[in-house]
Amino acid sequence: MYETYIPVYTPVEATSLDHFCRSSKSVVKAKMWLVNTFLLMGITQIHADYPALQAVLSQKGLQKVSHWMTDWLQKELSTIKLPEVRGSVDIVLGSVYYVLHDMTVVRCDLPEPSVAFLEGTGVSLQVSGLSLAISGRWNTEFGIIHDSGWFDLAVYTINLKTLLEFQSTEEHLSISTVICSADVGGVQVHFHGGASFFFQPFVEGFSGRITEMIRERICPGIQSGIENINEVLAASETVKMDPYVYLNISLTDSPVVFENGFELNVKGEFYSSSSPSEPPFSPNHFELPWKADYMLSVGMSDFCVNSAAFAYLKSGVLNITIEDDMIPKASPIHLNTSQFGILIPQLPKLYPDMEMEVLLYASDTPLISFNQTMINVDLSAAAKFYAIKTSNDLIPLFRLDMQYSFIAKVQIDNQLLKGVLKMKNLTILLGSTEIEKFDVAPIERMVKLAMSSFVLPKMNARLQEGLPLPRVKGFNLSNSVMTIENGFLFVATDIISPFDFLQSDKL
Repeated sequence: MYETYIPVYTPVEATSLDHFCRSSKSVVKAKMWLVNTFLLMGITQIHADYPALQAVLSQKGLQKVSHWMTDWLQKELSTIKLPEVRGSVDIVLGSVYYVLHDMTVVRCDLPEPSVAFLEGTGVSLQVSGLSLAISGRWNTEFGIIHDSGWFDLAVYTINLKTLLEFQSTEEHLSISTVICSADVGGVQVHFHGGASFFFQPFVEGFSGRITEMIRERICPGIQSGIENINEVLAASETVKMDPYVYLNISLTDSPVVFENGFELNVKGEFYSSSSPSEPPFSPNHFELPWKADYMLSVGMSDFCVNSAAFAYLKSGVLNITIEDDMIPKASPIHLNTSQFGILIPQLPKLYPDMEMEVLLYASDTPLISFNQTMINVDLSAAAKFYAIKTSNDLIPLFRLDMQYSFIAKVQIDNQLLKGVLKMKNLTILLGSTEIEKFDVAPIERMVKLAMSSFVLPKMNARLQEGLPLPRVKGFNLSNSVMTIENGFLFVATDIISPFDFLQSDKL
């Protein structure tokens, strides 16, 4: 939104000013960050019609973003080295060719912009009274006469009114400039050193022309920045989460702008990087009960989480090989055929005193459902047991099919995710065997004992300490609250000023 201000630094010809606009990387970055704020938490397209992710930026959030941008630009402009500008000025005796270089912003009076959502359209932005002071070096050439010195440039009372419209173009967010008007109160240029006393009267005579040149390039400068942002948005169709899965980030329909908020209804589906395919389930409809007194509200249906589980299953990473050195020393039974004799009497007779290993893997997609105040987790797993003859020679013994059911209650406390996990049910069946059938009831009792006395207490101790909330592209959250509803959960949160992220090259 602030690219307007870069082209107003110097009184130059059209080609030089166009180059000046294109060089304003920091200002374009600020705009891109604002759009990233709208897209916080990810946005995606899937095969069904209902959104799995919804996000609302409130008026409070918009105003806070505007405040950050003002503070950040004040600091950023003081560090910017402006590109050199070349041009000429016609005087009575001929043309004076000049070069302005080593230019820096020595002062920026940037009033906080007035921003507001315009229902059904987008965001209106109004800036009044922006002033800039710039210093630099000058060199001139007039025939065989060469001269140099320094100069001071003041651009004052820049006013801007613009309206940005949010739309959905080919399933991604796009921004367009509906209205843009600008005016410049005036400019003052003072040359020092050399023969500046000779050129100064001619420059002052061109002040009106210089003012008009700057004014004419403010709105085109904004449009150029918007086009840069749209190119980034159009190219951002997927987000790689890790080596195994990615997230498609296409919009499902047009953004919704109302009087005090901006809503993105989107669909969040994870895909396997190695074998992408649609899951055998679809999202259900939900309405996000967003909170206007928080900057950002994000809702996520259980489809989003389950599509991630399906993607990891398709990627083949939901498995682990368990060896005896991974079993706690205090365990009454270790992975040894003789010790397993108390559970499976025929095993040590067939394979006496042999080490064992277990391949534990998800046999179906883990399913998570959000139900009023709690989360249900259902896991289907299988465990293949082997006797180890040599490191490269495993003897298959049997396979156990297991069904786990858990209940989790979670909350956000001091920006930590805390909770408690309870096991509702555990069922173990004999899937197949190479050592004749046997009763799995003793194994089921042993696993239940291990879960209740070791696994769950250890997990709950960690949950009681709290897990840090995930960060999204450098954003820090604060004052977050989470509510679990039927079929979805939503988080209302404020955002901590991410100046470090703005100063990076990640946008």
